[in-house]
Amino acid sequence: MRKDFLPYYRPAIERVDIEAVAHSLESGWLTTGPKVRELEESFSKGSDVRHAVALNSGTAALHLALISLGVGRGDEVITPSLSFVAGTHCVRQLGAVPVFADVGKETLCLTPATIDAVVTPRTKAIITMNYGGQPVGIEAIVEYARQRHIAVLEDAAHAVGTLDSGLWPGARSDAAAFSLYATKNITAGEGGLLLTNRDDIAERVRRLSLHGMSRDAWKRYENGGTWLYDVAEVGYKCNMPDMAAALAISQLKKLEPLQAKREALAQAYIEKLSIVPGVRMVTSVASYPSRNSWCLFVISIDQNTTQISRDELIEELARANIGTSVHFIPTHTFSAYKHVEHGPLPVTDRVWRTLISLPLYPSMSEQDVADVVEALSGIIEQAQKRPSPRRSVNA
Repeated sequence: MRKDFLPYYRPAIERVDIEAVAHSLESGWLTTGPKVRELEESFSKGSDVRHAVALNSGTAALHLALISLGVGRGDEVITPSLSFVAGTHCVRQLGAVPVFADVGKETLCLTPATIDAVVTPRTKAIITMNYGGQPVGIEAIVEYARQRHIAVLEDAAHAVGTLDSGLWPGARSDAAAFSLYATKNITAGEGGLLLTNRDDIAERVRRLSLHGMSRDAWKRYENGGTWLYDVAEVGYKCNMPDMAAALAISQLKKLEPLQAKREALAQAYIEKLSIVPGVRMVTSVASYPSRNSWCLFVISIDQNTTQISRDELIEELARANIGTSVHFIPTHTFSAYKHVEHGPLPVTDRVWRTLISLPLYPSMSEQDVADVVEALSGIIEQAQKRPSPRRSVNA
């Protein structure tokens, strides 16, 4: 057993990142300023998507994008239940109706078929989710939606580094909302970003993010700026401060080497786990020109083979000094959503009870991966030696 605890996640903060934040502080700009604009320009250039709008969270990006897409009271928005609750919260906060769709069993992402099973004439938008950083196959979903005049918003919280048939999220859809939270592939500590090729969405999200104030309001404290501005509509307070942008810029510059390290660790997991009975890799290698960002490394446990439940296995891994997580507890199972009607979700209901997210982050070593797999394999081996197998939850 490991002597020290291996946490589920540790951010990849280096001296260069700390210096970037310090330089931003020394500049005198504490709120939205030149670093935010630099981050937006860097994201737009790196993604080859026309507009990037920096915000204070990925949730804010989802919320303001939905408003900009015209989602309002009584509209239906299709979303996976197997996702973080943020997107569904945004739908409800707008008075719209979340419609939970099932996911494909191979990728745990929405598919045109799972969407088609719940679409109605009231469907206004679809929120996809790149589960774990996997490409969702957005081209087919966008084609399906365009034929029905439905907007497509990508929840790209896991997808900095993801390529879907060679393109970033946001390149084909109406918009994509990225998270720069502490556990993501690059971080601003707290933050988010919206990518879109649509001028109207970018303009409105930018305006809504700072109380609905006119664009001139962003420049009023610069040399040559003016105190005079207009409030064009009732907005929100969702802008990103320069300090956070400075950290995100520094991280973005390292995206490719950080991605390469994640890919190497993922490959090590895949090789070592291939001989562990009862374990299946959920997140998988994407074929070129697609790419998995490897924001998560998720496995599924077959209790009939392992003879130990997912929950017990998590507890035993913790005793072995291995941190884990679960992605996700489906939204429809939460108390706040039990009254929301939904159709059958067979894949979601079955698979989530088997999922474990293993540690994967750039500062890990291949020995760390070996320790995780050794602990996992040892726990399963001991469970299989028990005289009385436990009842399966996979049936």
